[in-house]
Amino acid sequence: MDKENTLGESAFDILIQRRGSGSVKYDEAPADDVIPMWVADMDFEAAPCIVEALRRRVEHGVFGYPYIFPSYYESVISWFKRRYDWHIEREWIQYTIGVVPAMSAVIKALTKPGDGVILFSPVYNLFFTSIRNNKCETVDIPLLRVDKSPTEFTYAIDFEAFEQACARPEVTMLLFCSHHNPAGRVWRRDELQRVYDICRRNGVVIVSDEIHCELTMPGNQFTPMATIAPDASEYVVTCNSPSKSFNIAGLQMANIITSNAEWRKRIDRALNDNEVCDVNVFGPVAVEAAYSKEGELWLTELNDYLSRNYQALRAYFAEHLPTLPIATLEGTYLVWVDVSALLKRQNKGQQPTTGGQFTATDLEHKLLRDHRVWVNGSEMYGAEGFIRINIAMPHERMMEGLKRIVEGLAQY
Repeated sequence: MDKENTLGESAFDILIQRRGSGSVKYDEAPADDVIPMWVADMDFEAAPCIVEALRRRVEHGVFGYPYIFPSYYESVISWFKRRYDWHIEREWIQYTIGVVPAMSAVIKALTKPGDGVILFSPVYNLFFTSIRNNKCETVDIPLLRVDKSPTEFTYAIDFEAFEQACARPEVTMLLFCSHHNPAGRVWRRDELQRVYDICRRNGVVIVSDEIHCELTMPGNQFTPMATIAPDASEYVVTCNSPSKSFNIAGLQMANIITSNAEWRKRIDRALNDNEVCDVNVFGPVAVEAAYSKEGELWLTELNDYLSRNYQALRAYFAEHLPTLPIATLEGTYLVWVDVSALLKRQNKGQQPTTGGQFTATDLEHKLLRDHRVWVNGSEMYGAEGFIRINIAMPHERMMEGLKRIVEGLAQY
């Protein structure tokens, strides 16, 4: 694969040609000159320790059915103990092919058709899909917007509405996104405690998607939901994976963690029913390498690079579109931008015969078609008037993408 280090400052500055590699992010684009800033997939090569571990496995040359060694579980246990002081027992861990299949299996195992499942929107679009596919009902509690300045905002949980929803007899589960995608929140310990207490009082199972947990901006601290109380692991099911933090989603490996033995039996049955209980030979190898000391050093450098990219984005928007509000990015590499005012201007005076109101998804399509940059419109996340921008790419490529976004948005 062609690589070009044009800046010479960091391994993260290397421009890797991904087109033709079977990449959804790039090869699904309608033209070669598109800069994709949509799907949550980084443009960085995986940590050298992962590449080397996979190289050794490939050189073995035989790729039969995999056996998961005890060292795999030990690497997971060690990682979360030393980083988050979370003590995990070996038997608490069940593996599968990804966090979304994990989440769907947990819903299947711990709910029945017609049950209400809470989520906090805007939220990752496959939360809605997983609930629907398991014949449950979505109970949407929209997050409350908190404006920090005219051009910066964040979100908070509507605890009054949340408690009311949890008290409903048909509501049995919360799908919790931590860090929150696309809002960029890293939930504080007091917020997690309040969520946990409300769920415990009402017998609501917490399923915590913590796939982005290592991607944390300076000044923020991730807390696993399962550590929020001494017995929390008995009432929380955690779904996590190094796939986002280490850019190995294509290797399809994730973990489901809970100390509740009865739930584990039911989840195991659901994993087998859904045929997502077997992984490939490379996933476990990559996870062990990622959760090593070498992987941890690489991750520290990655988070520093992503922080600089985020600050560069804010500075660029402040210069070229100074009135556009941007959500504070506390975690992930996904920036949430409020374009509602631009859409209102576009829709002002528009007649119904023109096809209805111009949406953020329409804006996504227009930016892709006319400006060759691909972002996500917000309707898929259960919100109107926002775009989501992926900044996990070399700085040079990101700045060119931002230039195209600004050119497109400036028209409104």
